[in-house]
Amino acid sequence: MSIFAVADLHLSFSGEKPMDVFGAAWVNHAERLKEHWLRDVREGDTVIIAGDNSWALKLQEAELDLEWIADLPGKKILIKGNHDLWWNSVSKLNQFHPSMYFLQNTFYDAGGVAICGSRGWLSPGDDEYTAHDEKIYKRELMRLEASLKAAREAGFDDIIAALHFPPTNKRKEESGFTGLMRAYGVKIAVYGHLHGDEVFANGLKGFHYGTEYKLVSLDYLHCELLKLA
Repeated sequence: MSIFAVADLHLSFSGEKPMDVFGAAWVNHAERLKEHWLRDVREGDTVIIAGDNSWALKLQEAELDLEWIADLPGKKILIKGNHDLWWNSVSKLNQFHPSMYFLQNTFYDAGGVAICGSRGWLSPGDDEYTAHDEKIYKRELMRLEASLKAAREAGFDDIIAALHFPPTNKRKEESGFTGLMRAYGVKIAVYGHLHGDEVFANGLKGFHYGTEYKLVSLDYLHCELLKLA
């Protein structure tokens, strides 16, 4: 069994938000992703989708996008992104399709590897960080710790964590997110949200206090999936 990761699918099969307006990297992005997915992923594999799954505003509007994801091979573990405004009750979402698991405040057992995570948020020191962001930041830290703690209490030593937002500000300064990764011995941490060549450099990559950080935004991966294990 293999574990893959990708973020920022930005699906819109309702046709309301075509992505090709954002440049060549997004032309036919869903078709290109599907081609690579079918090439690489088998039914027993796990794919982490780290947020911004659909442009829809309501769950009913997101169904075409979620069904497209469900039809692909593997078990899909979904994290909420800042654009996933359709994301509502996790218990309701987890009734959508047996091949999909919507992760919040807990973990998923991927064959002895715990998949943990939360949406994340802007980190202190970011140029756009405000008092309002501070409240969301602290809430997301609590959600990430709840996920990591649940995995540790269940006896897992091998942990992969997923955020939608980068784990630090663009200066790559320590944050509560990186502190939790270190405290809980996270092996690999993946994240998305960053788009465009001029922005990719703002994300923390490589080993940092024992955790390997990987950017998995769809345009960064050229519409492929990153194999983690």
